[in-house]
This record gives sequence, structure tokens and C-alpha cells, in this order.
Amino acid sequence: MLDDFFVRALLAGVGVALVAGPLGCFIVWRRLAYFGDTLSHAALLGVAFALLFEVNITLAVFAVAAVVSLLLLALQRRAGLSSDALLGLLAHSSIAIGLVALSFMTWVRVDLISFLFGDILAVSRTDIAVIYGGGIAVLGVLAWIWRPLFAATVNREIAEAEGQNPRQADIVFMVLMATVIAIALKIVGVLLITAMLIIPAATARRMVSGPEQMAVVAGVAAVASVVGGLFASLQWDTPSGPTIVVTAVCLFVASLLVPATFASRRRQGNP
Repeated sequence: MLDDFFVRALLAGVGVALVAGPLGCFIVWRRLAYFGDTLSHAALLGVAFALLFEVNITLAVFAVAAVVSLLLLALQRRAGLSSDALLGLLAHSSIAIGLVALSFMTWVRVDLISFLFGDILAVSRTDIAVIYGGGIAVLGVLAWIWRPLFAATVNREIAEAEGQNPRQADIVFMVLMATVIAIALKIVGVLLITAMLIIPAATARRMVSGPEQMAVVAGVAAVASVVGGLFASLQWDTPSGPTIVVTAVCLFVASLLVPATFASRRRQGNP
């Protein structure tokens, strides 16, 4: 019989995985891995603000990640720097400011390891409610903007010619990213969030024939990573967050065994 804390961890992990898989597809299609890293690094600054002002950590992380993503859009139009340079600037400055701010809070005892690598075994029923409530909202909005977001991913000019609004879809997508990072922080931590967004989507890409199928398979791969990683962590007494990511990597390596001709034929229709 599984302990109650392990059941809660399974429920929380599956909830995050079901959202991270489909959203991660757009990160892979748009080559936005570094953008995901930037927002996840900004999460630590959100933690610092939450502790400083004594507010909910999830809300603070969401607010900071959303501000950073919108700041990126503004800087892209005014700073005259490339996107990767701006992402590097925002990523490293936000995590550095967060760490410095935390070091000044001598009255607060902070377990940085749990924030960096997650502590899924410590999730509460309230955390699970937040994860599923936020996850359902994210999936609902993603379904609503799927067509304009996918059209802009394939060809921005054609999307605009068809009357779509790619810029609005981009803003909504960034807010969705901020939401997922906020609810996933406690599961896999700041340093591993991007891995859970990218690796299941990369695994699914070799095995499907269309974008909708890829979103579904990515969700399944993410869930398998969480379940397999948690049971492996229980069996070998390893850190749960990193073990989940290692399991996701193993699934990706297994997907590489799919014959190249089969994989390329199945990928038709994906960006």
C-alpha cells in the first residue's frame, strides 16, 4: 500500500505532466528552449519576492514570470539586441537578483535545494488543487488559441494574411508558460522545469503524424516520466525531481530506436 504522501506526489506530478506535454510542443516547434529557461530562472526571483512580502509563492512566481516574458517583448522592439542575447540577460540577471535578495533575508530559512530541484514528495492537497485548477485553465486557453498560435508557428505572414492575430497569441502563450512554471516549481524545481517541457515533446515528435497527435503523445510521455521517475526514486532512494527528468531522457533515447524512415514519415504535418 502506497503512503499518502506518495499518492499526493503522483497526483501532482501527473497534473503538471498533462499540461507540460502539450505546451512543450510549441516550445519545440518554435525553438524556444532558452525562453523556457529564462522564465524558470525568473521563478527564483519570484520566490524571493514571495518571502520578502509574505505572499503566496505560486502567485509571486507567476507574476514575475509574466512580467519577464512581457519585458522580453518590449525589449525586442527597443533594445536592438538579438533574442538570445536578451534571453541570456534576463535569465541570468533574474536568478542572480533572486539569489542576492534571498541572501539578505537572514530572518528567513530557505531550502534552496527544494526550489532548485523540486520537492514533489512535500506537496499538499492545496497544491494539488492549484495544479489541477491551473492546469485545466491552461489547457482550456491553449485549446482556444491553438489555431492562431499554430498558424503563427508555421508561417507568421500567412497567419496575418488569414486574419489571425499572432502577436496576441504570443502574449497569451507567454502567460500560459508563466502559469505552468509557477505550478510546476514545487514538482521539479527551477533548474528542471524546462526539461519537463522539452523532453516529452521531443520524444513525441518522432512518433506522430500531426500536431494534435504530438500534443497528446507528449502528455502521455510526460505522465510516464513522472510515474516511472517517482517509482524509481522510491525504489533506489534518489531525488525525485531529477529522477523524473532522467526517466524522461530514457524515454527519449528509446524513441531514437524508432527507424528513421518511420519517424520521418510520421512527422509529416509537424513544424
